[in-house]
Amino acid sequence: MRILFLTDNFPPESNAPATRTYEHCKEWVKLGAEVTVITCFPNFPTGKVFEGYKNKWKRTEFIEGIRVIRVWSFISANKGFFKRTLDFISFAQTSFLSGLFTKCDLIIATSPQFFTAVSGCALGIFKRKEWVMEVRDIWPESIKAVEAINSNWIISLLEKVELFLYRSASKIIVVTDSFKINLVSRGVSPEKIYVIKNGVDLTIYKPQPKNVNLLESLNIRHKFIVGYVGTHGLAHSLDFVIKSIYKLKDESFHFIFIGDGAEKMNIIKLAKELGLNNVTFIDPVKKSEIAKYLSALDVALVPLKKSTTFESVIPSKIFESVAMNIPILLGVDGETRKIIETYHSGIYFEPENESEFIEKLKLIKNQISLDKKTYHPGCQQMALDFDRKNLAKKMLDTLSTN
Repeated sequence: MRILFLTDNFPPESNAPATRTYEHCKEWVKLGAEVTVITCFPNFPTGKVFEGYKNKWKRTEFIEGIRVIRVWSFISANKGFFKRTLDFISFAQTSFLSGLFTKCDLIIATSPQFFTAVSGCALGIFKRKEWVMEVRDIWPESIKAVEAINSNWIISLLEKVELFLYRSASKIIVVTDSFKINLVSRGVSPEKIYVIKNGVDLTIYKPQPKNVNLLESLNIRHKFIVGYVGTHGLAHSLDFVIKSIYKLKDESFHFIFIGDGAEKMNIIKLAKELGLNNVTFIDPVKKSEIAKYLSALDVALVPLKKSTTFESVIPSKIFESVAMNIPILLGVDGETRKIIETYHSGIYFEPENESEFIEKLKLIKNQISLDKKTYHPGCQQMALDFDRKNLAKKMLDTLSTN
């Protein structure tokens, strides 16, 4: 099978969509598929093209047997509605033009943002090929949840486009059971929707000793380390976390925030205004170094804003942490909470509830102090059940069926 995959993000970017696409495509190549990925030049989330790349019309490279075609796009940082929209639309156009001249048997386009899916849909029509829509987030519903767009007519228009894409796709791959329920409730045929959840590459993320050198370099070796790794965006409620740390007033804890995003400078400013000395901000690290930084943590923090919309999501970062025996302090209700509590791989606190955040933070510290391995069995079983290799095969089998 010759697969053409359209995605905004791909390594060396290390965010969740880039990782999911790369790990799936890598396994598909091993299983005999011929995979071409059309993406833009790496720039997420800062809007600055990565070293070694230049934003030009086209560049082709091979990564782990995957043919990667990078095309020009209007590049913007991950903030601001107008520029980001230009970014999305420009990639939809150039990916479509490049895709016209790329041989394939099947087209996959991943969303959000769904302008990429518009490109995949158009290619399906022009090339007379089936196209599959991968839905990693319900968009534009998720941007309503963070109030990134307040115009009702824009939201209404985007939702009409969204429903058209669902109906025109031959198959829809969603990453949570809740997403399938959402789509079916809106009239999308359940027979064409398949759930392939996120997971973890167990060859990269596995238990390892604490990185003492890293802890010493940050002068936090004898602290209880709570870490957040990922995008610092509107959805992640990191301002709430900073305010809660201020009220905690316990410097036996140290908090690490690794990554970048639209809200990072605001979060740093808030921490300085509150005079916090037990918080460290670290720039984004290479994908190959994420495991090293995770190994320094006692607990991985996974928060989102309090919204019913986010009760249907499963942040992919939970799988990488548990694979390294790092329990989750989870501020996400719904499907993610059910997973964490089923496997006993962490503790849940109500999103944006300061007193409960502090209570559960102290509780998980006490539990780990009494028995460092208390969460290990659940973490390891969860990692095995969400092995990305098996999930990639399941998705390829789904794509291959008529």
